[in-house]
Amino acid sequence: MQENKALRNVAIIAHVDHGKTTLVDALFKQSGVFRVDQQVDDRVMDNMDLERERGITIAAKNCSVTWNNVKINIIDTPGHADFGGEVERSLSMATGAILLVDASEGPLPQTRFVLSKALLAGLPVIVVINKIDRKDARPNEVLNEVYDLFIDLGASEEQIEFPVLYAIGRDGVAMRSLDEQGHDLSPLFETIISHIPGPVYDPDQPFQMLVADLDYSDYLGRLAVGRIIHGQVQAKEALVCIGENGTPTPLRATRLQVYDGLKLNDVDSAGPGDIVVLAGIEDVTIGDTICTKEEPKALPRIHVDEPTVAMRFGINTSPLAGREGKIVQSRNIQERLQKESLRNVAIKVSETEDHEAFLVKGRGEFQMAILIETMRREGFELSVGRPEVILKTNAEGETLEPIEHLYIDCDEFFMGVVTEKLAQRKGRLLNCTNHGTGRVRLEFSVPSRGLIGYQDEFLTDTKGTGIMNSYLEGYEAYRGDFQTRFSGSIVADRPGAAVAYALFNLEPRGVLFVEPGDPIYEGMIVGEHNRDNDIDVNACKEKKLTNLRAAGKDENIILTPVKKMSLERALHFVREDELVEVTPISIRLRKQELSAQKRYQLAGRAHKDKA
Repeated sequence: MQENKALRNVAIIAHVDHGKTTLVDALFKQSGVFRVDQQVDDRVMDNMDLERERGITIAAKNCSVTWNNVKINIIDTPGHADFGGEVERSLSMATGAILLVDASEGPLPQTRFVLSKALLAGLPVIVVINKIDRKDARPNEVLNEVYDLFIDLGASEEQIEFPVLYAIGRDGVAMRSLDEQGHDLSPLFETIISHIPGPVYDPDQPFQMLVADLDYSDYLGRLAVGRIIHGQVQAKEALVCIGENGTPTPLRATRLQVYDGLKLNDVDSAGPGDIVVLAGIEDVTIGDTICTKEEPKALPRIHVDEPTVAMRFGINTSPLAGREGKIVQSRNIQERLQKESLRNVAIKVSETEDHEAFLVKGRGEFQMAILIETMRREGFELSVGRPEVILKTNAEGETLEPIEHLYIDCDEFFMGVVTEKLAQRKGRLLNCTNHGTGRVRLEFSVPSRGLIGYQDEFLTDTKGTGIMNSYLEGYEAYRGDFQTRFSGSIVADRPGAAVAYALFNLEPRGVLFVEPGDPIYEGMIVGEHNRDNDIDVNACKEKKLTNLRAAGKDENIILTPVKKMSLERALHFVREDELVEVTPISIRLRKQELSAQKRYQLAGRAHKDKA
């Protein structure tokens, strides 16, 4: 076996908001990717609108820099466990990893999830403790926590002997020790080249490439992205693609490209270790092997963790359907979901008995919310159900459910209410750490279904100051049923437009979701009831005027301001018999069965069956 010493493929691992994307910006600037006078946006790798709005990395992306004639391919991995499929496929292209940890917060759950995948792949790791200029920085304690994490995850002796750097990513500075005065990121570049090996290949093997990502170009068609494991490839060479069934399919790559900074450059040939983009390949999926026609040989496929959450996606069947969205047909929704499942290996799509709805399985409710938000921005109009966890059955016939390891960081004052609420959701307290700063760190073992809808409640309970993170620990025996919502729904009983007079009289019944003038239809949820039962109301009722009661005689109606329903809040709120209506303009809540009479009949039938 030989090593390509002119190349390094590095994945950057970090928890959300630990400064990964800012550090990548500084790497670009100091390696000469940008001109001296070039105007550059912050967080250039977060090029999706949703990534910029939310300040997180959603999709893994590739770029490259050059340092001392060595090309460094950088793979930017998401920091959230819900996008674990992105992590697993992107790590298949890497030969080493950089673990970025906040000097105050230390390693957090999502760091643990991605790092475990890197260690499992046998990658050498460089640890960078970032934001050491924070007032509450505690780099020495954080380094001890990182060592504990490596030992806990079963790292090998070579992996535990990792080099440590201290950085201020915002200023583009890295140091080998806390006493050192840093000037630039040279120590980081030098450590990458010295500690992370170049890609290893067998010179006697023919060309083989593992497809780790897919993209699409209007001009070039489908694009297959992956690392060349062995051999060389020429542009327009006749190749074959080996799919899951093991049958070689002939193909010809119309264009061969490699990453140069943030751009893709056309090349005539590429060698082992290079991350390349092949254009013009139609029938290819992530995990396929592209190789020579003469010696077709498949590589081990990329395996990802099983999905834990399922959601129903269907067409919008409300009376307001088709008014705000351009794409409303079930065929188009199915095509879009199938396209997403090709690009995202963690998502699986299947048809339901109702041919106008599809079951989408994924890693978590956040991943589903991102997919729905992306679709609505593309002009889709659809209805989605409540996220439901996927249960399993073991050999003994026992029901198993996914269990999350939950980390809570909150003020001491809120510890009681947080523990009480999680106990109601079958959570078990595992650990409590108090550093004497007024904040505590709690660890719980909680069923995944117990966390669906808990985020909003947690932020309310902790007055917006709490931090909550979790990762999937595995499957355990079903912990029993529990109630997740203690309130009912206020449901409109007729179509029309919301009227201020009617809403004012409904306010004592609960929290309203609509404003005067909003369109309403029968079966639409217009508020949250104070009690646990649903009520049907007339939200379009107008004040009757006579010659004795003039319009201006009574005092002006002043309504409580309505908090607009966000997509995540809507998904958390709905029950099993409710849907979220999503359009490019609006998010509405509704009952699955719109007719109040039919709902009444169904409830009576269910009550009779129970008796």
